[in-house]
Amino acid sequence: MRNLRHRPHSLIGAIVVLTVIAVYALAVPMLTGTNPGLTDFAAAYQPPSGSHWFGTDLAGRDLFVRTAAGLRVSLVIAAVCAVASAAVGVAVGVTAGALGGWIDRIVMRLVDGINALPHLLLGIVVVALYPGNLVAIVASIALTHWTQVARIARAEVRAARSATYLEAARLSGATRTRIAITHLVPAAAGQGIVAVILLLPHAIWHESTLSFLGLGLPPDQASVGTLLQDARAAVLTGAWWTLLFPAAALIVTTLAVAVVGAAVDHRITPPLPERAIR
Repeated sequence: MRNLRHRPHSLIGAIVVLTVIAVYALAVPMLTGTNPGLTDFAAAYQPPSGSHWFGTDLAGRDLFVRTAAGLRVSLVIAAVCAVASAAVGVAVGVTAGALGGWIDRIVMRLVDGINALPHLLLGIVVVALYPGNLVAIVASIALTHWTQVARIARAEVRAARSATYLEAARLSGATRTRIAITHLVPAAAGQGIVAVILLLPHAIWHESTLSFLGLGLPPDQASVGTLLQDARAAVLTGAWWTLLFPAAALIVTTLAVAVVGAAVDHRITPPLPERAIR
């Protein structure tokens, strides 16, 4: 991934792929006019053809439309989780870095404690209390992925606290709150943007995993995870297309987002010598 982010052709290709995926996920269910939940058991397990490009599933539903609808749901959930997780991480990191002292030590020990817990296991516990609840799914992902963002935001804030412009702001009589809002939050905002992009693949995979385990969205709701859950039994009957196309959509999406995120991280985060000089 470090090599890909330095290659402009790879970055352009990833952006084009993401654009195609976004258009596919948003436009296909509307343009085709096909209900992704419409069943036709007489057409069950039909292989890919001119009438059904991705084939059909066990209920005769068109997988081309259903994969687009599922990808759209997974992307929306992942985006909400990534934004919420990045917001919590930046808020906690800025608070710890700005206040310092015993508050910083307590917050970082809390971060260490959460990091010691398996994220997937903690997410399963949260979702198991409210199975099929969309808010519980978002909370289970957002509340387990903010710790790394908090560490990075805290490091940026601690580096900014020693800058000369911050000392000048203190000498001019600026309050601690004003300094935090005016200088420290913008110092960590760039890392928050990077975190949102880089957390998207993690959020997509976690939502898919929870739905695959039967703890996420209900089976009748199309998402990448529920499609993969349906494909688990279908593959044993020879319906390989029920696994291939949803899995390919998941893998291609996460790889494209990872490449774009790595490139943005490289542009926002300066190299170590520059950071030392700054």
